[in-house]
Amino acid sequence: MIRVGLVGFGLGGRVLHAPVISSVEGIELAAVLERSSDKAAERYPGIATYRTLEAMLADASLDLFVVTTPSGTHFELARQILSAGRNVVVDKPMCARSAEIAELMALAKKKNALLAPYHNRRWDSDFLTVRKLLAEGTLDRMVSFEAAMDRWRPGTTRAAWKNDPAQGGGLLLDLGSHLAYIAMVLFGLPEAVSAEVGRERDGEGSDDSFTMRLRYGVLTATLAANNLAAEPRPRFSLRGTAGGYIKRGVDPQEGALNHVTRIDDHEWGREPEAEWGTLLLDCEGTLVSTRVEPERGDYRLFYAGVRDALLSKGPAPVEALEAWRAIRLLEYAVESSQARREIACDWSAEPV
Repeated sequence: MIRVGLVGFGLGGRVLHAPVISSVEGIELAAVLERSSDKAAERYPGIATYRTLEAMLADASLDLFVVTTPSGTHFELARQILSAGRNVVVDKPMCARSAEIAELMALAKKKNALLAPYHNRRWDSDFLTVRKLLAEGTLDRMVSFEAAMDRWRPGTTRAAWKNDPAQGGGLLLDLGSHLAYIAMVLFGLPEAVSAEVGRERDGEGSDDSFTMRLRYGVLTATLAANNLAAEPRPRFSLRGTAGGYIKRGVDPQEGALNHVTRIDDHEWGREPEAEWGTLLLDCEGTLVSTRVEPERGDYRLFYAGVRDALLSKGPAPVEALEAWRAIRLLEYAVESSQARREIACDWSAEPV
C-alpha cells in the first residue's frame, strides 16, 4: 500500500486530489498538511493531520507527497520534499518558471525520487475523444486546431493570490498550462508562437485573458481563455481537409468531484448525450453531421500510473519534462505578447 501525504487542503486538494487518491486501489490517503484547520479529518476520518511540512516529512511511513498549494509556493515545497529524498506529485502549474522546474528535475535525479506534475486534463473525456479522432485520421490532414477555456467571472476571485502575479496568479499560468500541455501531447513541440496576454477586467492585477497561436508548419493551434465570456467558445474546434469537429461544454469530472470523497459511480467519466460533440465529414461535396460518443474520462488513471511508477511497473504518467515544456511555451508567449511579434521556439536546451 502506497501511503500519501497531501500538502494543502484547499479547492485543489479537497476536490481534484483527495477523492481521486481515495479511489485508486493500492494507494491510501494517509495524511494531510493543514496549517490551522481540520477539514480533511472531517471528510476522511482517521487521516493524520500535520501543521508543518517538517512534521509531515518526519513521518517515514509516507511514500508519496502531493503538493496542492497556491502556484507560487510549489517550487519551494517540492524542493524541500525532494531534498529529503521523498517522491512528489505537484499540481499544475508545477512551477511559475521553467528554470525552477529544471532545478527540481536535477534534484529528483540526484535523489532518485519521483517528480510528476498533475496534468489531469490528459484524462478529460473531450481531450481523449479529440486524440482518438486525430490518431485515426478522421479529418485527414489537419489545418486548424482551437482549444478554449472561457469563463464568466467579472469580479475578483475569492483566492487573493490568483490575482497577484508575484504569487503565481494569472490566467495564462492557470489555464494556459493546461492548454499548452495538451497541444504538445497532440502535436509535439511548436516551431513558433505568437500571443496576446493581457487584463480585461477593471482594476489592476494578474492577466485574465490570452490567445496563443502555435505554428506547426501549415497547422496552427490556437489556445485561448478569458474571464469575460458571456457565451463561451467551443471547448474544441478542429478543421481538416475531410471535415471538422466541434465540442462544447466541459468534462463532468471536476464538477462531480466537488460532491464526493470517493468515486463509486460505475458510469464515472461518461458525458451525457446532450454534451456530445459534432463531427462533420465531407461526402461527395456535402457535409454530413453526426454526433460522436466521447471517450470515457477518468482522472484515477493518473494516480494508478503514479502507483505503478513507484512499484517500478511503468513510467510516470506525466513526465516532469512535459511540465517544463508547457511553462517554457508560456514564457515564449509572454515574450511574444510584449514584443508584439512571433517568437521562434528553441527546444535545444531542454533539461535532462
